Amino acid sequence: MRVSKWSVIILLSVTTILFLLPFYIMVVMGTYFSEDLFKQLPLLPGKYLLENLKTVLSGDFLLNYWNSFYVAVLFTAISVVMSSITGYAFGKFRFPGKKVLYLVILCTMMVPGQLGLIAFVMEMKFFHLNNTHIPLLIAALNNAFGVFFMTQFSESSVPTEVIESARIDGCGELTIFFRIVTPFLMPALSTLGLLAFLGSWNNYLLPLVTLNEPSLYTLPLGIANLSTVFRTDYSASILGLTLGTLPLIIIFMFGSKTLVKGLTGGAVKG
Repeated sequence: MRVSKWSVIILLSVTTILFLLPFYIMVVMGTYFSEDLFKQLPLLPGKYLLENLKTVLSGDFLLNYWNSFYVAVLFTAISVVMSSITGYAFGKFRFPGKKVLYLVILCTMMVPGQLGLIAFVMEMKFFHLNNTHIPLLIAALNNAFGVFFMTQFSESSVPTEVIESARIDGCGELTIFFRIVTPFLMPALSTLGLLAFLGSWNNYLLPLVTLNEPSLYTLPLGIANLSTVFRTDYSASILGLTLGTLPLIIIFMFGSKTLVKGLTGGAVKG
């Protein structure tokens, strides 16, 4: 059965509206007085945008924004470098215990992260690293999904002949990785970087249990603390969520093609 062009356009338009509607309502709710949100579902912008914006900016919101940004950037850099090197080693090298180590890494993906949270916090306390941003960055060192993703991509997209030719020409392993292998991995590196940035930006649980100082809070914690003891300002919190979503929208606008290319590239054997 042949599907007409207009049918596809209408279907995609309806689907797009359905997906964008919750985000639109979130933006609109940030312009209302908090108690008015419970009267009816707002569909048109309200008059309390500036008041809610003052409430959001009255605390450490901008500082929390900056904390989230630089932590997410460093987390992404560490995660991408460590995952790519480890994944390349598993994908292109042969060494004793390789299968066992790789299986252990895969098994860690099946264990909920909350199970190891208490032990991780106790370790950070032992090294006096709680109430700093260092635990949030250390978490980037054990990105099991990143290792798995880069291993699959290295096996399928990096030609072994190119690596062996470079060795014959006298290149060292670090030179081979950073100057010859890395260009082959760029789609996967970009995709992993996007996913790592999103994961760090939206991370709530780990900052919650490791940070006590409000000036060190990341954005999710800062938004959660917008409410006072006597009143929960839902509108200000929703406006904070809207502002916190803007970087993610910009990233997807510029990186959506790279994300799709990276996710599908590793699935095709070269």
